[in-house]
Amino acid sequence: MPDLKLALKTLIVQSCERDCDPSEIADDEPLFGGDARLALDSLDALQLSMALQKRYGVRLTDSKETRRILANVGNLAQWLVATGAGNSEQ
Repeated sequence: MPDLKLALKTLIVQSCERDCDPSEIADDEPLFGGDARLALDSLDALQLSMALQKRYGVRLTDSKETRRILANVGNLAQWLVATGAGNSEQ
């Protein structure tokens, strides 16, 4: 799963237009909110959701579940693997 997590970090940095090294993002680091280093917001969540749909063919539809899934890279990777969408990246 390390390859999947790095791919997700790269996707986050690119789709949300952040200027940082994807490998420096910790798997359990919060992605959203004022306390988060990347400080992603709702527009970033939309951009990331669209990028995930394009890259992995998945849709995030439940807003409460989406918040949990997008909280950090580890949650996102686990969810992708559980849906079968991330298996090719392992």
